[in-house]
Amino acid sequence: MDLPKVSKEQTYIGPVLISVNPFKQLPYFTDREVELYQGAAQYENPPHIYALADNVYRNMMIDNENQCVIISGESGAGKTVAAKFIMSYVSKVSGGGDKVQHVKDIILQSNPLLEAFGNAKTVRNNNSSRFGKYFEIQFSRGGAPDGGKISNFLLEKSRVVSQNSQERNFHIYYQLLEGASGEQRENLGVTTPDYYYYLNQSGTYTVDDVNDKKEFQDTMAAMSVVGLSIEDQDSVLQIIAGILHLGNISFREENNYAVVESQDFLAFPAFLLGIPQEGLCSKLTSRVMDSKWGGKTESISVTLNTEQASFSRDALSKALYNRLFNYLVNCINKAMEKDQEVLNIGVLDIYGFEIFQKNGFEQFCINFVNEKLQQIFIELTLKAEQEEYVQEGIKWKPIEYFNNKVVCDLIESKLNPVGIMSVLDDVCATMHAKGEGADQTLLQKLQGQIGSHEHFSSWNKGFVVHHYAGKVSYDVSGFCERNRDVLFSDIIELMQSSEFQFIQGLFPENLEAEKRGRPSTASNKIKKQANTLVQTLMKCTPHYIRCIKPNETKKPRDWEENRVRHQVEYLGLRENIRVRRAGYAYRRVFVKFLQRYAILTRETWPHWRGEERQGVLHLLNSVNMDQDQYQLGKSKVFIKAPESLFLLEEMRERKYNGYARVIQKAWRKHIAVRKYVKMREEASDILLNKKERRRNSLNRNFVGDYIGTENHPEIRQFVGRRERIDFADVVVKYDRRFRTVKRDLILTPKFLYLIGREKVKQGPDKGQIREVLKRKIEVHKIQSVSLSTLQDDFFIVHEEEYDSVLQSIFKTEFLSLLDKRYHEKTEKKLPLKFNNLLEFKVKKGGWGPFTSGGSRQIQFQIGQGDEAILKPSGKVLQVSIGQGLPRNSRPTRKDKRKSRYMSNQAPPSSHYSSGLRSRGGPPRGGPPSSRVSLLRQQSSMEQPTLPRHQSQRRQENQAPSNFDMGFMGVPEQGAAGLQRRRSKEVTPLPGAGRPKPAPKPKPRSPQCRALYAYDAQDTDELSFNADDVIEIISEDVSGWWFGRLRGREGMFPGNYVEKI
Repeated sequence: MDLPKVSKEQTYIGPVLISVNPFKQLPYFTDREVELYQGAAQYENPPHIYALADNVYRNMMIDNENQCVIISGESGAGKTVAAKFIMSYVSKVSGGGDKVQHVKDIILQSNPLLEAFGNAKTVRNNNSSRFGKYFEIQFSRGGAPDGGKISNFLLEKSRVVSQNSQERNFHIYYQLLEGASGEQRENLGVTTPDYYYYLNQSGTYTVDDVNDKKEFQDTMAAMSVVGLSIEDQDSVLQIIAGILHLGNISFREENNYAVVESQDFLAFPAFLLGIPQEGLCSKLTSRVMDSKWGGKTESISVTLNTEQASFSRDALSKALYNRLFNYLVNCINKAMEKDQEVLNIGVLDIYGFEIFQKNGFEQFCINFVNEKLQQIFIELTLKAEQEEYVQEGIKWKPIEYFNNKVVCDLIESKLNPVGIMSVLDDVCATMHAKGEGADQTLLQKLQGQIGSHEHFSSWNKGFVVHHYAGKVSYDVSGFCERNRDVLFSDIIELMQSSEFQFIQGLFPENLEAEKRGRPSTASNKIKKQANTLVQTLMKCTPHYIRCIKPNETKKPRDWEENRVRHQVEYLGLRENIRVRRAGYAYRRVFVKFLQRYAILTRETWPHWRGEERQGVLHLLNSVNMDQDQYQLGKSKVFIKAPESLFLLEEMRERKYNGYARVIQKAWRKHIAVRKYVKMREEASDILLNKKERRRNSLNRNFVGDYIGTENHPEIRQFVGRRERIDFADVVVKYDRRFRTVKRDLILTPKFLYLIGREKVKQGPDKGQIREVLKRKIEVHKIQSVSLSTLQDDFFIVHEEEYDSVLQSIFKTEFLSLLDKRYHEKTEKKLPLKFNNLLEFKVKKGGWGPFTSGGSRQIQFQIGQGDEAILKPSGKVLQVSIGQGLPRNSRPTRKDKRKSRYMSNQAPPSSHYSSGLRSRGGPPRGGPPSSRVSLLRQQSSMEQPTLPRHQSQRRQENQAPSNFDMGFMGVPEQGAAGLQRRRSKEVTPLPGAGRPKPAPKPKPRSPQCRALYAYDAQDTDELSFNADDVIEIISEDVSGWWFGRLRGREGMFPGNYVEKI
């Protein structure tokens, strides 16, 4: 297979994502891509790691199953970066509150922290993971990440004390040396890296494009996020510095025994670790051993040689670092801990397969774990898939592939023939002290017991294993010592005596209890961890990312054909493609297929009641899928092409989107109705028991903006750009002579505006009408508002300079909003005054009897009718108007839509022809028999509507929908047939020549013209625009009329219209 040489670094083989390391930052991982891939089908966008991450998250939510992402590839192929992108994406698309955000922060910040302590530069990779981790992100039922857990594997401890040429120790050492403050440098004895033996062996101290000083700040910030206190952070750095100083202790030989070459180098590590200088010197150069003789145990102090002393020093350094690393992992886990695990997504980021010039025990363990991961891939994608076709009775031609189980058995088998690890453990169990000859004994035993294995061979310094990724030569030097992984008890006792509790806590061993039994070896631990990991992964739904490393130069756009081809071969990608091409892209057990796609048809929602196989066939037929695109096995359905699966997914998404819109629309309407009902009641309370009410004002809907200021920039220009308009209406204003003029009344949270119109007197626009700001009053400067006790629409806004007399049919809504805004500004109630003799101040200016300042009066008295009659007389305006609704009147129109869903009892029927509307609400039909029947009804409609009773008048005027139209057909030939033929030949004049009579005049129904636009608030209401002509069918005293517009009948507010 030839991978294309293009700039796109990712592609798919079925569900497997293939990712090529570009060795540069790419612009494909921004918030735009997150939005693009969230909820999208795989075929909608180019291959991307976000597409896989979205698929993982959605599958977990839909199937209610744990998921895992297995990222594999050799060292430097980009596995760690891929893992970070997955965690970042899941964090961005999942919801949650403050606690969830805290967990997300820990998930994201754990990466720089663990990379600092667990990653290092190698010759193959500048940021190589020198440990393995399986990161489980735990989710609530709602899909919010509310917990997590990290399992770590086999930290490469040997790197702490030695590195190959052109490699570095762990990043944290160089970060500390570059980023430490002046005080830290002094307290920790920090200087340049070439000073420390543990750092200067390779001669490499920096990494291209890496700023160790900045990385140090990020690492310290990450420690804070995961919950480490300042004291604990200082202790961590103290141990890191202490390890560096331990490495500078050197030994010389004196009388065949080791002594510390310079006592000066003991002081700083002893100080930083909180132990006596003499005790440190003693434990590094001698060892207490237990000797049994005659049933008695005697402790003997044995002096070490220089090689053994160096080994003890390095063992202590490695133990300190390893335990510190485990401590940090535990801190992260505690910060994310939750009581009960519900769902999780696991991301496996583990060291890649690697081959160095000298491959030791660590490379052997790393490559073993990679063999196990390759085995999982083979088991689940090649072997299991082909076996599944056979078991399900699907026609299938087997495809050959290499099963690496034989290599895994070569390494880990306990039975005959025994594996390499079993032989290694046996040799370690019999070696004494340092055991210089143990490694050669190991090599001899391996040659004797498994030398004939086809994937094993030996050479003079070690052995060769033919891994799935190629042959690797291992040098057995140090194998046994590193496998024993023993820290002698007297060194543990020394650390337990530290004056620092933090260091004591890293060594919690009970030495007496642990003296019994055979100690566990490193190979045994990694074998158990690997098998536990495999069991965990097998319980999850797996997703794969196979990372490809295009070159060894670590430079962008450098493509080594042979290297890539080799990786494609050993990763099993060619066989993977062949199986995918010949097989089926998707398979699912019948019951799960039915559950996932049940919503596509009425018969399958919410449950298919027949045989599962027939239900699956019904679903496939409902989407018209070709028969050659699927096969039904014994218990599973197999779909061949991804496009067919995408069709199912897209139709499913459309169904859910449709229902979501229905629910969303109903909920928004519900909230809006509740809001306006509440506003109506609050507004009514302002005038309750103080003023008579108009019949049409009690139950009308509040609109707020009756002008439509969004479409009138000439009005909007006077209002601040970010200022919200709460109320806008055209009102009538009375001047000092009680003459009327129209004004636009605008209320915002801060100001009250009065906008008028004037003719331009000069300039190029002379003679044109322009909007003019007549008045702008700050809300908090309004002194009071005066009204009469009758049903008129007058109100006076009192202000310090002069008052404004206004008239508006929407005064109640305006006063309600003004009262709220006034309270927000002053924390006081708006002063409202009710009296039938109102006085107001007028503006000073001009000449004549009415132009001076002073006051005017308006006198209200009971008259006839609902329209106010005005009689100006000097400085008094007399207003007479008939009696309105009582002062204690309250809104009677209630929102009864809830009864449609919540009640099983139909409301009493009523008829619009009577002109009555029960409590102002529309009559309702009975509810559906159940929620299921309602959903089924909706599933057959594009835009479902709710049923209701029609009015009696509508039933009389409208022909039944099932009326027999047979009379329109051609009648049979009968006695009149001949006459019909003759009538075609001779056509008489209509009406025997008499003139056509004039048609009878149709009875004209009353009509009205809309003054304002109105949007229906319920299914039985009419929507109309300003100036629409509505036929009035009946009027109701509540203010809600029944009418007909454009063939549709419904209720509408009478105060929005005027009769024609």
